[in-house]
Amino acid sequence: MADHKNYINQTQDNGSVMISKDVIASIVAQALKDVKGVFGVGTKSKQDAAARGGKNWGKAVRVSVNEKNVTTIDVDIVITYGKTVVSIAEAAQKAIINAVESMTGVKALVVNVNVCGIVRP
Repeated sequence: MADHKNYINQTQDNGSVMISKDVIASIVAQALKDVKGVFGVGTKSKQDAAARGGKNWGKAVRVSVNEKNVTTIDVDIVITYGKTVVSIAEAAQKAIINAVESMTGVKALVVNVNVCGIVRP
């Protein structure tokens, strides 16, 4: 059987469904494609990763589940210049929550959006 740490377990009436954290990350990336003002999913710089002990460098979407079964999604985005940063981040949060809840049934979500870059269109 696969490593359970990399899956979110959803208990059903007739058993359980295990959803890969990679699937959640893919849903997040797809949901962000529809958010106006989001240029793309970005990665943190090497300097930022070094300041955090080198963890998660190159991972723009991180999914974790705590002991209370709350799923936390951290996503790094790059936005389009000229747009309101907070409005775009809030729209991104809503899009992520709606997509993940509707596609997986996961209800206990915390979504942290980190705006890590800005580009001119």
